[in-house]
Amino acid sequence: MTQDWRLFRGGDTEPHEVESWPTAPPWRRFGEDSPRRATGRGLPYLISDEHRDIVNMALHLHRPLLVSGRPGTGKSTLAHAVARELSLGEVLHWPVNSRTALGDGLYAYDAVGRLRDASLRQRADGGSAADEPDIGDYLRLGALGTALLPADTPRVLLIDELDKGDVDLPNDLLTVFEEGEFEIPELARLRETEAEVRITGSRQKARIPEDGWVRCRVFPVVVITSNGEREFPPAFLRRCVRLDLQQPDERQLQQIVTMHLGDEVGRRALGMIADFVALREERELATDQLLNAVRLRSSGVRVDHTVLDKLFRSLNEADV
Repeated sequence: MTQDWRLFRGGDTEPHEVESWPTAPPWRRFGEDSPRRATGRGLPYLISDEHRDIVNMALHLHRPLLVSGRPGTGKSTLAHAVARELSLGEVLHWPVNSRTALGDGLYAYDAVGRLRDASLRQRADGGSAADEPDIGDYLRLGALGTALLPADTPRVLLIDELDKGDVDLPNDLLTVFEEGEFEIPELARLRETEAEVRITGSRQKARIPEDGWVRCRVFPVVVITSNGEREFPPAFLRRCVRLDLQQPDERQLQQIVTMHLGDEVGRRALGMIADFVALREERELATDQLLNAVRLRSSGVRVDHTVLDKLFRSLNEADV
C-alpha cells in the first residue's frame, strides 16, 4: 500500500511528528551503516573487462590512474571500489578547485596558532622560549602527504577534478609522483628530534624523521578524476595510466539499477530506463539521477510522472 510521500506540506500546516522517517537509499547511508565504511561488500561497482584491466595496469605499474568522463560516469566511485575490494582502508580525498596548490595536499602548518599558544604559556607559567609547544601539534598532513607516509601497503588517494585546478598544478605534482617524497621545511630547520604530526582522516599521529622528509615505501593508489574541461601537459599524461569512462548504455543501466536496488526493482524499471536513455540524447544527465528516480518510484510512495521529471533536469544550464 502506498502512502503520501509529502512529509512537508507548507502553508499553515500544524507542526507534526513523522511517524516513519524514509529509509535512505544505499548510497546515502552514513556513519556505521555507510557502505563506504563497510568491511564487507559495500556499494557494487559495474566495470567492463577492458576498464578493469586498465585499472590493474595502473596498480602493477604503480602509476596514477587518470580517469576522464562526463559527470555521473562513476569516476570518483571507482576509487572507493578499489579501496574496498583490496582492503586498503578509507579513501584519502583531495578535492581540487581553482585556488588549490600543491602544498594544500601535502601539509598545513599553523604557525600563528603555535606562536599564540607559546605566548599564552609564557605569561601563564612564567616560562621561557625553550618551553615552546610541540611543533607536531600544529602540523597536519594533507591527503597527498598522508598517502606518502611509509607503509607496507598503499593507501588510496582520490584527487578529484584536477582539471578545475591551476594550470601549473599537474606539473607541480610530477616531482612528488616521480620521487615519492617531500620535505616539511619547518621540521627540517629544527634538526633535533623526530616529530609526531597529525594526519588526514584519523586522530592518530605519524612520526616524521628529524630531517623533515616524508618518504613512501610503496606508491599510493592514486586515482585522478577529470571532467575533460581542459587538457593536461604531455609530460603529465605520459606518467599516468589513462581511463576514459563512457556513459552506460541501456543494458548497463539496467545492471546498475539491479545491483543497487535488487532484481525486482530492476525489472520494473525497464521503461523508466528507456525513457532516461532517450532524454540523455537531448540533455546532459547523470546515472545517479536515474537511480534517484527509480528509488523514489520503488519506495512505495505515490509520485506522479511530473514530479519525477524534475529529477531529470540537465546538468548543463545551457540546456535549460
